[in-house]
Amino acid sequence: MNAINWFELFVEDFQRAQKFYEQALAAPLQVMDAMGGPVALLPYDADQGVGGCLSAEKGQRPGTGGTRVYLNAEGQLDAVLDRVPGAGGKILQTKTDIGCSGFIALIEDSEGNHVGLHSRS
Repeated sequence: MNAINWFELFVEDFQRAQKFYEQALAAPLQVMDAMGGPVALLPYDADQGVGGCLSAEKGQRPGTGGTRVYLNAEGQLDAVLDRVPGAGGKILQTKTDIGCSGFIALIEDSEGNHVGLHSRS
């Protein structure tokens, strides 16, 4: 069992956020309508369990100081970090060795969310 099975990153400008993540992760996002507004599914393998999306749900706001999620950047952490500024984000913490668990970095996305990136290599 996974401690997390789904997460939502709240966004104010849905198209800007979608473009940011598609460019930073170099992967298309699947957009669909949900009850509270549009969502864009981040890349994940449904058979592996954990997934998430960008959400423009009414009444929710992006920002700092809330929950931090770590997106999988396995084997591509340097490449993702290279793309973040050009996609409209900021690097808050560069690639950092966390011992036997690999490497992490922290970014600020186009909406002001602070998001972690993780890679074992």
